[in-house]
Amino acid sequence: MEYVYAAMVLHAAGKKIDEGGLSKVLQAADVQVNEARVKAFVAALEGINIDEAIKSAAVPAVAAPAAAPTAKAEEKKEEKKVEEKEEEALAGLSALFG
Repeated sequence: MEYVYAAMVLHAAGKKIDEGGLSKVLQAADVQVNEARVKAFVAALEGINIDEAIKSAAVPAVAAPAAAPTAKAEEKKEEKKVEEKEEEALAGLSALFG
């Protein structure tokens, strides 16, 4: 994954993604560089339009909606507890004047 990030850094900086540049970015990030892997990665990126790949990448937005029902469920539980306490308090008052 760090090879992809290094390529993205080079791309964002407007630099050519080549073996030397990729190796330098990885070394700067204190990542152990595998030269064969760098060479294969650069070869795999050849002919790929990175801007188009970024635009067409699917970004899941599942996390945000999943959190909302949990918050609502917690609110309902709290409301229920408050209502139960109010009922208990009313029951106690009615016993005093009963």
